[in-house]
Amino acid sequence: MDATPYEWVPGSIWHLHLAIDDATGRMVGAWFDTQESLNGYYHVFQQILTDYGIPYKFFTDRRTVFTYKKKNSPSLDEDTYTQFAYACHQLGVELESSSIPQAKGRVERLNQTLQSRLPIELRLAGITTIEAANEFLNLQVKEFNAKFSLPFNTIKSVFEEQPSNEKINLTLATLCERTVDTGHCLRHSNSYYKMLDKNGLQVHYRKGTKTMFIQAFDGKKYCCINDADIYALEAIPEHEAKSKNLDLDYKEPKPKKKYIPPMNHPWRKSIFHKFVQKQEHHWDDEEKASA
Repeated sequence: MDATPYEWVPGSIWHLHLAIDDATGRMVGAWFDTQESLNGYYHVFQQILTDYGIPYKFFTDRRTVFTYKKKNSPSLDEDTYTQFAYACHQLGVELESSSIPQAKGRVERLNQTLQSRLPIELRLAGITTIEAANEFLNLQVKEFNAKFSLPFNTIKSVFEEQPSNEKINLTLATLCERTVDTGHCLRHSNSYYKMLDKNGLQVHYRKGTKTMFIQAFDGKKYCCINDADIYALEAIPEHEAKSKNLDLDYKEPKPKKKYIPPMNHPWRKSIFHKFVQKQEHHWDDEEKASA
């Protein structure tokens, strides 16, 4: 698995996230993003899980966003390695990295091949946006595999059975800790969210209550409190369209039922924090917190 920056269309440098099966030479996932990101690698991971199943191992470049050790580590929701590694851990996928490019020669050669072919294909197809390019990639991956990959029936597969779509969506999530404020809300990425139960009614917790903030792969947001209670999160708009006190046609919004995932998933704060502390670049976090 790797990502490479390149001017895939004139005037735009995108990062192409790739994964190739070492046994068959089959391209199992590809996704464009504006930078090398967790979002890009999650999309590749989702394609692999959906089309092939759970892989045995990922082999990545140590110089990418996957591994690093620096004094000012980012917050957990920006910590790409820990988030991706935790998703792998939940599915039983090994994650190994190397700083030697020759160790992952297949994906390096694939990068070179695509850099010589794909820009031409994108230009002939009239594609200029990254959204259209990602749709086009689907077709290109199928054509590439039909021409260059080895047939599956000649090689024993080490992919495990595909997880359900719901499990994929809940596993490929970003998790971080947030605290309930005085308005019984959570703040994340400069937005405020209220907690709703399955009936769409807002729930209230005391100020200072610690929660696990979860953004699933499909973008829906949840929170887990006390490692037991799951609530859906709904963004609070900066301005309401109608005023209860000023608009005569104001109608009280009716609560809508919300889907709340079951508690058989890896969103427990205690389990996630134990995993975080096992990561090398977080070993001294507890010492800093207590200092």
